[in-house]
Amino acid sequence: MRPITRILCPVDLSDASQPAIEHAVVMARWYKAAITALHVTNPIVIPSTDFAVVGYGPSVALTDDEIAEARQRVMDSFSAWQPIAVDVLIDTGHPAIRILERAAALPADLIVIGTHGHGGFERLVLGSVTEKILRKATCPVMTVPPRAHTTSQLPFKRLLCPVDFSSSSLAALEYAFSLAKEGDAELTILHVFEWLPDGEPLTNRHFAVPEYRREIEHEYGEKLQALAPDSAGTWCRPTTRIAHGKAYREILTAASQDGVDLIVMGVHGGNALDAMLFGSTTNQVVRRATCPVLTLR
Repeated sequence: MRPITRILCPVDLSDASQPAIEHAVVMARWYKAAITALHVTNPIVIPSTDFAVVGYGPSVALTDDEIAEARQRVMDSFSAWQPIAVDVLIDTGHPAIRILERAAALPADLIVIGTHGHGGFERLVLGSVTEKILRKATCPVMTVPPRAHTTSQLPFKRLLCPVDFSSSSLAALEYAFSLAKEGDAELTILHVFEWLPDGEPLTNRHFAVPEYRREIEHEYGEKLQALAPDSAGTWCRPTTRIAHGKAYREILTAASQDGVDLIVMGVHGGNALDAMLFGSTTNQVVRRATCPVLTLR
């Protein structure tokens, strides 16, 4: 993985920002990285009654006093974690656009951002800002659920990395090994295969189905074992697991059963539809997980 030297942590000064701040600080201390805290002031919203034409008006310039007040409030959000160096940026405009612009300009090696929506329409879109960041950010993104909805703890002691042997999932695994090393954590490497399409009958098959499935599981098990460096056992505790079914369901089940503190997973996003959904499996995991999820391309 490329070094983590700069972490961008968007702060909207809501309660949902605080867990993200805590995670950004832990990551910064592990990797001796600098934190840039970004607060984007609320743009002017054009009212809409049908959710179809909601827009943002022109940015309104802040006075020096308003910038100073916003900067102080952001600094106060990090006060519990002193001493730690934090650069504070105050922007105006569309929050997602400004976050992506700042991430590219810094450049940021990681974005740590809170998620807001956990019910109804908000849960569907994760909050429009976070959803857009996940779709368009070129660096890894860690989404952190609100404290009331999370079951994870800091520092990370149990990590889960789903692997489908694609380049993005192998990059995620490299990231997970690094995190496991920093936190002296347990790491579960999970591969999920969809054994049979839903509703497909087992009739007219000219082979022993249970034996064949065991062969597949054995083959994938060996491939997973080969992914762990020989030295991994000296600085983390990697284990492998095979599951069959819908990938996002099995990932969430494994995370729940093992009390996972962080899921690390790759995103494909190779075409327009994938980019829109940032990968259907990833979409479901990020929306439903009760622990932070770190995604990377």
